Amino acid sequence: MLCCMRGVAFVPALLVSWSSAAFIISYVIAVLAGHIEPLVPYISDTGTKPPESGVFGFMINISALLAAITMYIRYLLIEKQNESSHFVRSSCNMFTLCVGLMGCAGMDIVATFQELAVPSVHDIGALVAFGSGVVYITLQSIISYKSCPQWNTYFVCHIRMAISVISCIAFIPMIVFASKISMTKIDWTPGEKDYTYHFMSAICEWTVAFGFIFFFLTFIRDFQRFSLRISTEIHEE
Repeated sequence: MLCCMRGVAFVPALLVSWSSAAFIISYVIAVLAGHIEPLVPYISDTGTKPPESGVFGFMINISALLAAITMYIRYLLIEKQNESSHFVRSSCNMFTLCVGLMGCAGMDIVATFQELAVPSVHDIGALVAFGSGVVYITLQSIISYKSCPQWNTYFVCHIRMAISVISCIAFIPMIVFASKISMTKIDWTPGEKDYTYHFMSAICEWTVAFGFIFFFLTFIRDFQRFSLRISTEIHEE
């Protein structure tokens, strides 16, 4: 199916399918191994202990790479469209790309430094990943509106902005509730101290994470009409 897609639409499609699989597979393995409770764990909880930690780290690192490639192609696409329409400053487009790449770096940190092994570094990576991601999709939503109606439909723009707003709203309580948790653990059970904070923060975290996935899903149509060509020139002296 991915190979049959026009243009470079297979890139965001692969990102969405791979990232969804990364979350689901590590969750299923962690639950079946009895390492976490099945009711709304943190995403990082599903990749803390082996064997799921290896799967989680590998797949999230690949997701970060695919996200970086998708963001760069999106940057090139906007630059190409901007040549004729001039709907956004090139510096703004570059800034948006840099913010997105920061989020990818945060994902790599989350995948490399596990929650229980190096919690402070892991938490910083998660904050960078989610914070930069929310800013990135918000900026992309604004750019999408500026490109209307030539390069985007208002329907797609409304969907992107709705996802951005929901992600922004979920990101704030995710941080607030997480800051109130007084212990670092993964085997939470109802009735424990700080369980409510953990539960609410985890719901918000999953909301933001899948907000990113659904947002990149909207890139598929844009990428269908864009192809990359690599040209080589040989100069004789």
